[in-house]
Amino acid sequence: MRVLIQLRPSPDLVAAVADPGRTATTADVADGLPGVELDTAFVPVAIPRPVPAAGGDPLSLNQPLDFSLAAEDASVLVRGTISDDELASRVSLLPTLRPDVVGVFSDPVIESTPTCGGDPPVGDWHDVERLLNVPGLHAEGFDGAGVALAVVDTGINAAHTARHLGRGVTVDAARCWSPAGVRGKPGEFEVDHGTMCAFDALIAAPHASLIDIPLLLSRRPGGSSMDGLLSDAVAAFAHLRTVLDAQPAATRALVVSNSWGSFSPEWDFPVGHPGNYSDNAAHPFNLMVASLDRAGADVLFAAGNCGRECPDARCFFPDRSIVGANSHSKVLSIGGIDVTGKRVGYSSQGPGRLTARKPDLCAYTHFSGSKAFGDAEPDSGTSAATPVAAGLVAAVRTRWPATKLSPTQLRALLRRTAQDRSEVGFDYDYGYGNLDPAGVIAALGRRAKSTP
Repeated sequence: MRVLIQLRPSPDLVAAVADPGRTATTADVADGLPGVELDTAFVPVAIPRPVPAAGGDPLSLNQPLDFSLAAEDASVLVRGTISDDELASRVSLLPTLRPDVVGVFSDPVIESTPTCGGDPPVGDWHDVERLLNVPGLHAEGFDGAGVALAVVDTGINAAHTARHLGRGVTVDAARCWSPAGVRGKPGEFEVDHGTMCAFDALIAAPHASLIDIPLLLSRRPGGSSMDGLLSDAVAAFAHLRTVLDAQPAATRALVVSNSWGSFSPEWDFPVGHPGNYSDNAAHPFNLMVASLDRAGADVLFAAGNCGRECPDARCFFPDRSIVGANSHSKVLSIGGIDVTGKRVGYSSQGPGRLTARKPDLCAYTHFSGSKAFGDAEPDSGTSAATPVAAGLVAAVRTRWPATKLSPTQLRALLRRTAQDRSEVGFDYDYGYGNLDPAGVIAALGRRAKSTP
């Protein structure tokens, strides 16, 4: 079983791992763990420590938190493999017996979220452009200019995206990142799922600068062309934290679009096990998500394609299929609607596992757009809905950086302005409702008038 091992080495090693200008190897921080085949190709990642406010509960994650990367606070993550029959080695890694080990966590397979095929597109991307009120957004100066928009997926083909959008596409190569072993230049990967996501994000935010994170091109033995390991996502988010920290505070803006998730408990520890991912807010990746949000990033995740009416064939959670970071309280979990405003049958329903009230919102999908999979195939799944929503968020960030409107405040505004699809304000099909860009513009206008 592939695992993530969280260690607390000496402060000088923690500092070396946390400093992007220095290099520390797996052998430096974790040489000789018994029963573990360490992955020496994986670069160790510093995990920030959640720090409550003065007087807060030091053991609770359900409270306002800061995240410290100070050498005396942070820990370090490495990855490796433990044989399924090596139970003794798992026990030997428990912190009670090995004080340098904080915990052992699952490193589940993660996969993109395309959808069950067969149905033709409903409308095209110009319908989405109209429904997102893109002319109105741009008239207010909301076009993504100066905003970093990370597409965490299979890589982007910028030339294909520009050709089908009919305008230029900016890829910020200096801030892109790839897992170990992934070859290819930012913005020049094969046309695939990530290209679809980039296209859909740029509908509302055409002037955003794309950060290409080809996470799903990492390979595991026997893996498919569109899956990777959660450990690479931890490393990707650590990189994005350095991107965010390097931005001037007055214009800080980073939107992170994630159209992937974990479909099966097969690669996870059982619910209740301290190393579990799906239901465990203390898993290192879930902590990284919270840390990135706290630093000022807007993180969006696809709700998934395990809806009761038309579930993806890979859906093996028997219920509550919005799992792990896709259900995190600090992310926008996005369901799917077609251009008529109706929920698509594959869009996953709540409750979520980390946070019950998921999905948060619905955005448009199953339309003709990027042509990434051929002229007749739609941009589909909550995979398409998520970057559509991320584009709207990036558009807002053009004039409202995180220092003026925190990610928490923006999530609340988007929920409050959503077009309600039920009588109760929230339901497990649509969340708080469908994105309403006109409502967002109006709410921001009122906020601007009331802000000194």
